[in-house]
Amino acid sequence: MPAATASPPHESVPENFDAYQAQACSNPRATEQAIGELIAARLSRRHALQGLLAGVAAGALGSGLGARDAEAAGPSSLGFAELPLGLDETHHVAAGYEAQILIRWGDPVIAGAPGFDPASLSAAAQEKQFGYNCDYIGFHPLPAGSRGGDHGLLVVNHEYVNSNLMFAGLGSGRNAALQTNLPQVEVELAAHGISVIEIRKSGGRWALVEGSRYARRITGTTPMTISGPAAGHTKLKTSADPTGTKVLGMLNNCAGGMTPWGTVLTCEENFNGYFGGNTASLSDAKLYERYGIDNTPWYSWPKHIDRFNVDKEPNEPNRFGWVVEFDPYDPDSVPVKRTALGRFKHEGATYALAPDGRVVLYQGDDERGDYVYKFVTARAYDPNNRAANANLLDEGTLYVAQFAADGSVKWLPLKHGEGPLTAENGFASQADVLINTRGAADAVKATPMDRPEDVETNPVTGRVYVMLTNNTSRKPEQVDRANPRASNAHGHVIEIVPPVKDGKLDHAATEAKWEIFLLAGKPGIDAGARYHRLTSENGWLSCPDNCAFDSKGRLWIATDGAPVAAGIADGVWAADTSGYGRGLSKHFFQAPTGAEVCGPCFTPDDQTLFLAIQHPGEDPGSTFEKPSTRWPDFKADTPPRPSVIAITKTGGGAIGT
Repeated sequence: MPAATASPPHESVPENFDAYQAQACSNPRATEQAIGELIAARLSRRHALQGLLAGVAAGALGSGLGARDAEAAGPSSLGFAELPLGLDETHHVAAGYEAQILIRWGDPVIAGAPGFDPASLSAAAQEKQFGYNCDYIGFHPLPAGSRGGDHGLLVVNHEYVNSNLMFAGLGSGRNAALQTNLPQVEVELAAHGISVIEIRKSGGRWALVEGSRYARRITGTTPMTISGPAAGHTKLKTSADPTGTKVLGMLNNCAGGMTPWGTVLTCEENFNGYFGGNTASLSDAKLYERYGIDNTPWYSWPKHIDRFNVDKEPNEPNRFGWVVEFDPYDPDSVPVKRTALGRFKHEGATYALAPDGRVVLYQGDDERGDYVYKFVTARAYDPNNRAANANLLDEGTLYVAQFAADGSVKWLPLKHGEGPLTAENGFASQADVLINTRGAADAVKATPMDRPEDVETNPVTGRVYVMLTNNTSRKPEQVDRANPRASNAHGHVIEIVPPVKDGKLDHAATEAKWEIFLLAGKPGIDAGARYHRLTSENGWLSCPDNCAFDSKGRLWIATDGAPVAAGIADGVWAADTSGYGRGLSKHFFQAPTGAEVCGPCFTPDDQTLFLAIQHPGEDPGSTFEKPSTRWPDFKADTPPRPSVIAITKTGGGAIGT
């Protein structure tokens, strides 16, 4: 998932857009002790590195097996033969598994959609076809509420577009995106958003259900409503919407989640790159700066469409950066931007239930030096009345995490009138707190993190795992104590353990414990890399990004940035989270060159793992005419196509056994 605030001058933008976004800027206002310092402080006191060696030391979290049991069971419950590390133009999966291309950019979604024609793209066609750069994947079984694993709806985010790989004649790199004309911009808008498809498995193979009544495309121009405390605020009003409650489309939807009542939560991330204009002259200049909005947009949109030009519509950017909810089972449902969940560069919104039935949503802000959040609803979820949960996410408390060196974490409330969040400090209402969530988190002194991406709860143990992709912008002189991760190129994974209440983990509690699960990088080469002592030469990883859990509670990690940071392809690694094999990561899948792996998603029976292969061919020098790969079609006249794949075990059975 790319992360950035402000971009450098156009001529300095490198051709690899992921690398460009990742390096662009860190949180300029984060002054609290960095998480890297806290990690170092904790590690310096750990003679046996018990949390990292997966239970080798008696005190490790999650050590469920004794030494004698471990000898008999083996170190890992994962039975597949590891895939060797590599990097080439196609994908690879562990022996005994098959990877089926399920749907590609440009494939028909809506009935009557034309076939894919890369030489003649149009917005009208793209609005009915599968969008670009697929990311989050959610599987919603059919019938609704069932636990079936062979029939359901697949909901897929479309994060951004690679103009140089979509259109001929633009050259290479991100400068190509600044050359697109209005018809091309309209195609790009249509390629954003969401695709909803109905799929069914028969004979071990998945297929789209053609003409499905559930099929839907949501794009950058789909009408949506704005709800919650910020709805109607002056800063959300525009000439096209003087009410501040309606908006066209959603942008840069990265990770996501679902609610316990079956709706989709799709998250806007790097929305700032679509806007341009002289923000420094506006009264809210500091707000724009904190969110990375300036006069160096990543696309030509501000030149062609007024609402993306802040000189003409200064409030339009405030209407993006939210979590959007919609019902995949109702193709006529209007998406709603839920402002109570805060405005930042969202990386996921995944739920856990508190003992009293309130819903807790964990979220990351994908920026170097930004924060981990959670939202707790004001009232309990009603499992027997779906309609009663319709606006549950409009009321509640948003918290931001403050990590301490002693292994504790405090969840600090972002409530207007509490602490520094007052009118005197620029927060005149709760709406102001939410529109400038980052500024509010700065004010309460949250802990700056190393690019918080996916944050997910283990369905078996209830523990929470935070993917921290990397932070190369944290320099040695910014660290005030010995720290092996002063320049964290490879990222790490943190595990949060909520306290117990009434025999259950209390995700709504304002305090918890934290532990390091994994420090990425190549052991013996990259400073600070730490794994289970039995990790193989193929088991190490770099740049953890998305994650998922199977029904056994094993963690599956998808990466973003490994080719640049470590010289290996991005892919998927899996590890036990408890027992003797805790933290013993194994390499399962390898992406084609230029691509990252997003949205890992299991069917309820664990027999299919869906993966989104985003931006294949996004390598330096790659163009529409001469891409670095033509995955997955490998036809001379066809550019690379972001796609969703379905991985199954040859002959059937659960993934990972």
